[in-house]
Amino acid sequence: MQVLLPPGWPRPRGYANGVKTHGQQVYVAGMIGWDAQGVFHTDDMAGQTRQALENVVAVLTEAGAKPEHIVRMTWYITSKQEYLASGKAIGAAFKELIGHFNAAMTAVEVKALIEDRAKVEIEVTAVIPD
Repeated sequence: MQVLLPPGWPRPRGYANGVKTHGQQVYVAGMIGWDAQGVFHTDDMAGQTRQALENVVAVLTEAGAKPEHIVRMTWYITSKQEYLASGKAIGAAFKELIGHFNAAMTAVEVKALIEDRAKVEIEVTAVIPD
């Protein structure tokens, strides 16, 4: 995987501007903060984010992929303020479960998600190298 950083651009904090890679592609649908049985254990943004990331890792594992194969993430959050206030805990969960910040990322605040209790939904594209 090659992280794309145009000359003269500062290195972004917590993500990559772009990624160039080749291999077998894995697309993970939006994962939310409930467990494998569809049960929410918290209404806390950080707790739901941790669970959503655990769900992403579980789907990647099923494909034979690992977190380091993630090349793109899209985060949908229901509250920018709650997300920012939970930044330290979210960052710790991300570092523990994903472990790198080389994916191209987008975060979007949305009015609501389909599941009423969901506060975050994370889509992922991963590429398993040839």
